[in-house]
Amino acid sequence: MAKITKEDALNYHYNGRPGKIEVIPTKPHRTQRDLSLAYSPGVAYPCLEIQKNPQDIYKYTSKGNLVAVISNGTAVLGLGNIGADAGKPVMEGKGLLFKIFADVDVFDIEVETRDIDVFVETVKQIAVTFGGINLEDIKAPECFEIEERLKKELKIPVMHDDQHGTAIISSAGLINALEIAGKKIEEVKLVVNGAGASAIACTKLMVSLGVKIENIIMLDTKGALRKDRTDLNKYKELFATTRDVHTLAEAMNGADVFLGLSSKNIVSKDMVRSMAVNPIVFAMANPDPEITYEDAIDAREDVLMATGRSDYPNQVNNVLGFPFIFRGALDVRATCINEEMKIAAVYALAKLTKENVPEGVSKAYNVKNLIFGRDYFIPKPLDPRLITAVAPAVAKAAMDSGVAQNPITDWDAYRFELSTRLGLDNQLLRTITQKAKTDPQRVVFAEGTNLKILKAAYEVLQEGIAKPILLGDADQIKQILAENNIDLLDAHIIDPRSKDIEEKRIRFAKLIWEKRQRKGITYDEAYELTFNRNDFGIMMVETGEADAMVSGVASEYGEVMSPALKLIGTDPTYGRVSSMYIVITKKGPYFFADTTVNLEPDWETLTKTALLTADEVRKFNIEPIIAMVSYSNFGSVKASESTMGAEKVRKATKYLHQNYPNLLVDGEIQANFALNKELLKAKFPFSKIANHNVNTLIFPNLSSGNIAYKIMQEIGGAEVIGPILMGMKKPIHVVPLECTVREIVNMTTIAVLDAQYAKKK
Repeated sequence: MAKITKEDALNYHYNGRPGKIEVIPTKPHRTQRDLSLAYSPGVAYPCLEIQKNPQDIYKYTSKGNLVAVISNGTAVLGLGNIGADAGKPVMEGKGLLFKIFADVDVFDIEVETRDIDVFVETVKQIAVTFGGINLEDIKAPECFEIEERLKKELKIPVMHDDQHGTAIISSAGLINALEIAGKKIEEVKLVVNGAGASAIACTKLMVSLGVKIENIIMLDTKGALRKDRTDLNKYKELFATTRDVHTLAEAMNGADVFLGLSSKNIVSKDMVRSMAVNPIVFAMANPDPEITYEDAIDAREDVLMATGRSDYPNQVNNVLGFPFIFRGALDVRATCINEEMKIAAVYALAKLTKENVPEGVSKAYNVKNLIFGRDYFIPKPLDPRLITAVAPAVAKAAMDSGVAQNPITDWDAYRFELSTRLGLDNQLLRTITQKAKTDPQRVVFAEGTNLKILKAAYEVLQEGIAKPILLGDADQIKQILAENNIDLLDAHIIDPRSKDIEEKRIRFAKLIWEKRQRKGITYDEAYELTFNRNDFGIMMVETGEADAMVSGVASEYGEVMSPALKLIGTDPTYGRVSSMYIVITKKGPYFFADTTVNLEPDWETLTKTALLTADEVRKFNIEPIIAMVSYSNFGSVKASESTMGAEKVRKATKYLHQNYPNLLVDGEIQANFALNKELLKAKFPFSKIANHNVNTLIFPNLSSGNIAYKIMQEIGGAEVIGPILMGMKKPIHVVPLECTVREIVNMTTIAVLDAQYAKKK
């Protein structure tokens, strides 16, 4: 796992707008009329409608998509009873996860009380605001009573995720692990180490699924829960045993399943060896499990292992459950989250793992093909199918159990709405980052003395995205690192001007001279170029001493592009260079080209740009749907009137249709028609892309493409990644002058993907 320092975490929460979530208007609010509709006098009308029919609150307000994440801070992560105010960052983080995974809006509510009655009454009084209540980080046994009382007294979904989220994910894993092990759930002997909220909830759900209570041994810090103990509360008493077992080692002997929700390193290899054949070990203490993955595998080759960690197979991660459980419950306006809905989520997750995994998911985790088995019996958090697998299962269970107030009638339409609800924006960034991390490449940063570059290099190194190489004076770089408390002291630093690398400079100079001697360059001039960091970095990539290069923070675009074209050249496949920006919007990602390279491309260059862009988009596991945009539609402006502007787009499209018939591309077409499928179908039903959602725009010249992406960035609020240089023989990328650290990190991630792709190619 990437190292997270205190400074990193504090800066993340502090920089920009403090915290992690904000409230954004969803209706127009620019004009006086908008404001009159939003507030007085217009707002009176929905108020009166709700007064007549209280259910109309779901029609006219955000209640139906709003969840409260509520805590009193008595059991915050592994930090314990730190208080409601100190727990607020966690509640905001939970809100962030709700939003990015399932488009559920959240208000985090911190209640400053340890009194159960006060807490329950507080939640009851504010519940009218919300469509659901997610209880969080409340200590046991109080959390049990709080949830029970609120479920009885409120008619909206209430769930304590610390209990049921872990229970649902681990139960799905158990079902699949038992299938792989060839064991029946009603026959297995289960050992549960830990007797807090999560442990008790997990065990109760597993009993609902078929585990026999008499086959369970649960332990707390004092040993096995036994009938002869007098210190057990009513929740622990449910799992007290009469068997002559006192210690964890005794309980593990002959057990089929170990469920750990306790503390690190309490399970030994010998304990695992003492278990039955094909033992199932769920060591879920976080971040350090009850037994490490390596020790468990070393102890038994036949072990089926899961942990709470992301760097090992089969992660029990609550984000697989709660966003989609609430999504399904909210969408049918369920009055609760009952046992049937939780079990439906369990089986939906278990089933999903056994279905064919999309290629993009496998690639994201650097696996050739994820197949149901010992190393994959719990879904991956980045699987985009989770929302369409879990939410409908929960919604249907709510309907079947009679707690749904707004039943779904068209399940295909519902699944489609779920699949498009988030777009691919968040998923795209997470996926390409995960892909990069599976095989980090050596990325040379030519501007190694730039603070932004150093911050970006630190981040990509910590995240495992890339292996940075910094060019510049070593003493200067180390001084900047020290002054800014950046822990990159062991980074690979090369000073192109150092006497220590004279031999390398001479070798690079000879290669440059060989490439350019018939282009007017002398050997002495070639040698001088090796002192330039951009030229030096380019030669490192050309000779295989680095896999990719990123520059441009303090260099003009041409200062990088010109030597790159001269010393590395273009990929002979298309023989052209072009550039693309990824424009990330709420509707999903769009791909704009050309934005920085070809000023006034001819029709042939436009075809090459379209093909290069299509290849680049496919690297992100997205099929390109391409519009060749112009100011005319399918010949509406004649060649003589267009001064060849529309005509060249027409010719490029014709060529692509004739030579690449499987490519979904059409034009020339105006941008509004390209981006409005219904409008396009109504006016131009013959278009090859009329039944598709366009995601790629090829502009007729650099000015239009450059202007378009910058308008989207500044006015549309889109995040942009680029310019992504396409068509080079080897990966060279140029970031914009004075770009942000985040932009450098994103570009480095793209560079790593390109390097991975180039090696495979």
